[in-house]
Formats: sequence, structure tokens, C-alpha cells
Amino acid sequence: MRITDLLDKRSVMLYAAPSDKKQTLEQAISLMVQSGKIADEEAYRQQVFAREEESTTGIGEGIAIPHGKCDAVTRPGLAAMVIPGGVDFDSLDGEPVTLLFLIAAPNTKDNVHLDVLSKLSMMLMDEEFTAKLRSAKSVDEFMQIVDAADSERVSIDEQLQTKDGAASKILAVTSCPTGIAHTYMAAEGLEKAAAKAGCRIKIETRGSGGAKNVLTDQEIADADCIIVAADAKVPMERFDGKHVIECQVSDGISKADELIDRALKQDAPIYKSGTHTESSKATQGKSGSMAHKIYMQLMNGVSHMLPFVVGGGILIALAFLIDGQCVDINLLSEAERANFGTITPVAAFLKGIGGVSFGLMLPVLAGFIAEAIADRPGLALGFVGGMIAANGKSGFLGALAAGFFAGYIILLLKKVCDKLPESLEKLAPVLFYPVFGILLMGGAMNFVIEPVMGAINTALNSGLASMSGSSKILLGFILGGMMSVDMGGPFNKAAYVFGTASIAAGNYDIMAAVMIGGMVPPCAIALATLLFKDKFTKEERQSGPVNFIMGLAFITEGAIPYAASDPLHVLPACIIGAGISGALSEVFQCTLMAPHGGIFVFPVVGNAMMYLVALVIGTIVSTALLGLLKKKVA
Repeated sequence: MRITDLLDKRSVMLYAAPSDKKQTLEQAISLMVQSGKIADEEAYRQQVFAREEESTTGIGEGIAIPHGKCDAVTRPGLAAMVIPGGVDFDSLDGEPVTLLFLIAAPNTKDNVHLDVLSKLSMMLMDEEFTAKLRSAKSVDEFMQIVDAADSERVSIDEQLQTKDGAASKILAVTSCPTGIAHTYMAAEGLEKAAAKAGCRIKIETRGSGGAKNVLTDQEIADADCIIVAADAKVPMERFDGKHVIECQVSDGISKADELIDRALKQDAPIYKSGTHTESSKATQGKSGSMAHKIYMQLMNGVSHMLPFVVGGGILIALAFLIDGQCVDINLLSEAERANFGTITPVAAFLKGIGGVSFGLMLPVLAGFIAEAIADRPGLALGFVGGMIAANGKSGFLGALAAGFFAGYIILLLKKVCDKLPESLEKLAPVLFYPVFGILLMGGAMNFVIEPVMGAINTALNSGLASMSGSSKILLGFILGGMMSVDMGGPFNKAAYVFGTASIAAGNYDIMAAVMIGGMVPPCAIALATLLFKDKFTKEERQSGPVNFIMGLAFITEGAIPYAASDPLHVLPACIIGAGISGALSEVFQCTLMAPHGGIFVFPVVGNAMMYLVALVIGTIVSTALLGLLKKKVA
């Protein structure tokens, strides 16, 4: 397959003049749609803009390579724009973009197109090639330039391999979350910088098609320094004891010379296996604050915990639903009522499985918080601490504390074991960390965490259980509003974590208020784009109805583009409506045992009809406020 097989003439624009980054992406997406390779334009648009929110695809030198990979793409494709006047694209070097290639990649097992796209990404690092593209007078000439360069260029694997059998003293690994463009552009940048410095380099690329040109154990052992330019997960344990430079994948493009210079001088710390988390690559460089690190460690635990809560919660809720349909609770004795949910055989079966899943929730939470701090050795301590919390009084709060304690206990043990003789140091991961770590973890749980967190947890649950009237309504309003403050950010996550913790404690009304608060903003946005068309741009009106689906599925993030474009008017409207829905959920005494699912879990919602009424009222309030607060669009 050649690059021109992906680049349709209908998707090339030579004299584009967009006014800003958003319009640039919109025009590029429209070009891609014209090629007939997109089945769902809105879904593809959301994917492209979501990728852009992670980090800019303006790589510098006047080039941008936005991309989207999703089921909406029927066939791999490219769209190209030459922008003679340039456009501000938030590029890494701050320079305006004059040449843009948009990539569309399908979610298929057949990844033959990835090598072609990756090859183009590397070709764009050639200044002579890009200069020819910018000066093309016609679409045909543009296509010929691309085709000629494609013929002259060797394959990716051949280019990245060390030539003449010489051993590379500098190694590198490049990887980005999407694994299409930046991975290979960083590899190209590092290869050019190494050639300029007169040294050899071998680069492992970890793209969508898997790892290519993989570094061997012998090459790693012989290397003077290793550069890891990655924003995605990279196996790091193999680099134990070597000088390792860790940076963002964009640094491999814009700071390649500096990285090679540092590698030659071995200006990098010695990597110790287990002292870094592999998943931290995905966020490195975005924020180095302690608060951000703690937040990411917490989210690592929560993200691994959620499948157990979702699966277990829905199965338990179904068990209660089945018993409720098959048995008249008013005819049951007190003992039978205590066993409600296990009376019929099917309900008992579902509740048993759901209970096992729920039982794993807190150990998994604590284990993966610890893993985010101290890598794999932290898992065992976290699991033990989480299990003690689950069986004790501290519950969710105890498991949170256990996760952080476990991680830092391992870091402490690593510092102690670093001073041991080398022969004993090798025993640390398999002997010293588990034995002494679990012992310290057990002591910390029994004498510190359980007494303190147990008292707090008991007081909190008692307070929630005793809440009634205005206090519970106010709590529902606050939690519902928090879900709309930043729509997926820290406030949203704080409310959501509080809701899942309440499920574990048996306060199911809290999760109901949280979920409905997250459903209101996208539903209100969708309705407002239909009712108040003069308050939204054409693009916003076209994508608005899709938010009905996202809102009903409890995907708050669908409202983010609208809030980002007009936060002073959109956010207050969404927060007030979401807060009202959360408050009404408490008024109607709605309950929810599943922490996700939106309308799909309404059958297991307690008082589902009034829950739907609360959602409709909150949506109408937010919609009316959007119509009132937003200004007309010129």
C-alpha cells in the first residue's frame, strides 16, 4: 500500500485560510468526509477533538498531524491542507501551522495502513519534502510530490534498524497514546539528531501495530544510555541499572538534539526497576505537582476498581429486582426480609456472584493505588491492606489510606534494601518486600488506619444514614452540581468517587444523585441546540443531538466542547440544572446500586419513574437557562 492510496484528491485543499485551530480541524474533517471513508461524521469529529485535548498535534516547523481512530472510520484515509497564511494551532514551538495532514484510522485488526501512515509521519520531518508540498500549484502536483517521495523512501523497519551490524550505544523507545504519527516522528527526529552527532542509535517504536524494532537484552546491556520518549505505557523493568532519559514523545520531535547530547554525556539518572510506574508515562510532563501525582495514583485505583463495582452492583440489583417481582415482601417474616435478594434460586445465584465481585472492590482499589506509587511490589501490600479494610470498620476510606501506605512502605523498603550487598539485594523483590512489607502493612492497618479511618467512616455513614429532609436534599444538590463543574475533571471525579464509596457503605441514594447530575448537562445541551438555534454555531447545532445519547448513557464529557467555548454562560446553566436533578432524586428517595450505565440501568433504580421525572426537570431547567444566558451567535 502507498500513501497516495490513502490520500484522495477530494481531500486535498491547497489554499486554505481558516481563522483558528477549531475551524482548521473542522475544515480538515469535512475534507476527510468528502473522501467517503467516514460513516459517522460526528463520532469521528469527537475523536479528533478528544485527541487534540490530550496534547497538541502541532509538532512544530509549521506542521500539524491531527488524527482520529474509531469505529466511525470505514477505511483508512488522509486529508491534507496547505495554509499559506498560517494559523495558530498551539504548536509545540509556537509557530503557525502551514501544512496539515489529518489521519483517519479504523478500529480493525488489519493494520497494514499503519506502516503507511507512520512512513508519512517520518517523511514530514524532511524539510525539503514539506517545502515542495507547500509550493505545489495543483492537487495533481501535490499528489505527485507525495508519490515520488514515497518511492524513494525505504520502509520504516529498514530505516530504523541499525545498519552494518554495528552495535548501538544509544537506544531509544518512542510511543504515543494513539501510536500513529508522533511515535514515528519522534523516532525520525532522534535518528536525525544521532546522525548529526555522528553516533548510531537503535529505536524501538511502540505504535498501534505493536512494538517494532524491539530492543534486545544484549543491546540494552551494552547501551550507554536509553531515551524513553513516550506518553503511553512502556515496559521499563528491562532498563534496570542503565542511564535512562524519560521525557514526553513531543520532546523526541522538538528537542531531539538536546536528548542525544544528554545521552552521549550520560546525563541521566540510573533507572531502578520498581521506582517508577510504567503508566506514569501517559501523564509525565503535564503536571509535576504533588497534588496531581496523588490524583493520578488515586484514579489508577478507581479505574481498576470500577469493573468490580459495576458488574457486582448490577448483578446484586438484578437479584433484588427478581425477588421483588416474584415475592410479596409484605408477606415475608423478619428473617426472610433480611435475606431479601436471595429468596428465589436465580436471585440467590446473582447475588452470590455480585457479592464476590463487591468483595474484591476495596482490595483492588488499594492494590492499584499502591501499584501506581511503587510499581508491582506494591500490589501485594495494597491487596492485604484493602482486604483488612473491607473486613474491618474503615471500609472505603481505610482502603484509600491502605493503598497510599502500601506504596510508600515499598518505597521505604527499597531505600533500605539499596544499601544491602548485591547478592542480597536481588532477594528483595521476592522475599524482603513481601515479608516485611505485609508485616508493616498489617501493623499500620491494625494500629493506625483502622482505628482512625474506622471512626471517621462510621461517623460519616451514620451521618449520611441520619440525614433527612433539607440536609439530604442539599447534599443531592451539591453532588449533582459537582458533576457539572468540570465534566470529568477533579470535582466531577470527587463526587463520583464519593458515590461509589457510598454504594460500598449501603447508601444507594447518593449514587443516584451523582449519576443523574452527570446526565443533565449533555441532555440539556442537546435540547438547547434544537430550541435555541440562534445561540449556537452551525457545527454546534449539527453535533448537538448526539448529546442526547451521551447524556442518557451517563457520559457527561459530551458537553465539554460547548462549555469550553462559552464557560461563563454554559457552566452555570448546567450546574444549576444538574444540582436540581440531584436534589429531586433525594426528594423522591431514588436509589442506585450500579455506579454507571445511565438509562440502561434504570430497571434497577429504586423509584425509577420519579428518577426519570427528576432527570427531565433538571434538563428543562438547564435548557431554559442556556436559552436565557447564552448570547446570539453572529
